[in-house]
Amino acid sequence: MPARRGDRKERKGETVRVLIAADKFKGSLTAAQVAERLTAGLRRAAPHASVASVPVADGGDGTVDAAVAAGFERREVRVTGPLGEPVSAAYALRDGAAVVETAEASGLRHLPEGVFAPLTATSYGTGEVLRAALDAGARAIALGVGGSATTDGGAGMLAALGARFLDASGAPVGPGGAALARLARADLSGLDARLAEVDLVLASDVDNPLLGPEGAAAVYGPQKGASPQEVAVLEAALRHYARICGALGAAGEPGAGAAGGLGFAALTALRARFRRGVEVMLDMLGFDAALAEADLVITGEGSLDPQTLHGKAPLGIAARARARGLPVLAVCGRLSLDPGSLQAAGIHRAYALTDLEPAVPRCLAQAGPLLERLAARMARDFPPALSQAGSTVAAWQPDSI
Repeated sequence: MPARRGDRKERKGETVRVLIAADKFKGSLTAAQVAERLTAGLRRAAPHASVASVPVADGGDGTVDAAVAAGFERREVRVTGPLGEPVSAAYALRDGAAVVETAEASGLRHLPEGVFAPLTATSYGTGEVLRAALDAGARAIALGVGGSATTDGGAGMLAALGARFLDASGAPVGPGGAALARLARADLSGLDARLAEVDLVLASDVDNPLLGPEGAAAVYGPQKGASPQEVAVLEAALRHYARICGALGAAGEPGAGAAGGLGFAALTALRARFRRGVEVMLDMLGFDAALAEADLVITGEGSLDPQTLHGKAPLGIAARARARGLPVLAVCGRLSLDPGSLQAAGIHRAYALTDLEPAVPRCLAQAGPLLERLAARMARDFPPALSQAGSTVAAWQPDSI
C-alpha cells in the first residue's frame, strides 16, 4: 500500500531524497535540461539532499527526448514533412516498445517562421515513422499527438500505412484537410497488416472530439494559422471525411480531435486505445519505481496555467505523488494559477522564473541559470525538507498534502 502522511515515520540522520520529474520549458529547455539545472541548484544549496530525476512528457513536443533520457534508443528517419518536403524525425525504441511523436514528423517546428498551411499540411510523415517503428520490431507503440501542424484527420498518416483516399474519379484526393471535401471513397484494406498485432496507445494531453465547437478545427485550427473561413472549410471537410469512413459516431470520442484529427484515425482505423499522455509516459519511464524512493517531488513545465489542470504532465505527477503522501513543489516559466488551484491539484507551492526576471524574453534566454536560482530558493524556503543535514522528513507536512 502507498505510504500516507500519517503512516510516515521519522528518519533522523537519513538523507532526504528529492525526485525531479518535470516537463520541458517550451522554447528554452528540454525536460532533461530542466532536471539538470534543478539538480545543480539543489546540490549547491542543499548538499545533503539526494537528488534523482525522471524527465517526463505528456505526448507533445519532447516526448521522444524524454524517452531517450530514460534509456530508450533514439532512431532517426527521413520522412515527409507537413509541407511535403523531406525532414528528419526521430522515434525511441527499447525492448520492442516504441515512442512515436507526431511533432517529430508533422509538427509546427517543421514550418518556416511565420508560414502556416492549415488547409494542406499533411500527417503522412507520422505514418512513415510508425512504419519505421514496425520495421524495427516494435510491438507496443505510444503515439504522442501534440504539436502538430496538420488538420487532415490523420488521413495522411493512414495513407503512409497503406490506406487510399480517392475522389469521384478514383484519383487520390491530395494532402491536407481541405482536400477531404472531395473524398468519395476511403479504402483501408491495404493498411499494414502488422498493425493488427501491435498494442497502439494514443497518448494525448487533450480529449477534444473531432468535430464541433470543441473539435480539431475550431479549437486548434487557429493555432495552426487557420482563418475563421478556413476553420469552417476544415470543419465541413472533416465531417464529410468521418461520414465517408463510416465512423461519424466515433467523431465524438475523447481524443479524436487531437493533432488535427489524427486521433480520430488512430482510434478508428488503427484501433488505438486512448490514454492521457502523461500516464502513458510515466508508466513507460518507470516513474512509480523512482517515486517509491522519494521523500519530495519537484515537477513543472513552461507555463502553469488552466491548461495544466486538464491533464498536463505536472497534474499527473502530482496525483501519483499525492497518492503516496508525498509533498510536491512545482517550477515554471510563468504562473497563472492561484494557490487554491495549485493545492487542489496536489501542488503545495509553485516557483516561477518571472518572479526572478519579469521580462519574458530574458526569461527564455536565461532559463537555465534562473532555474538554478529557483532551486536554491526552494532549499531555503523548506529547510526541514532540503537544507538541514540530519533533519526529519516528517517535520515538514504541509496541510495541502
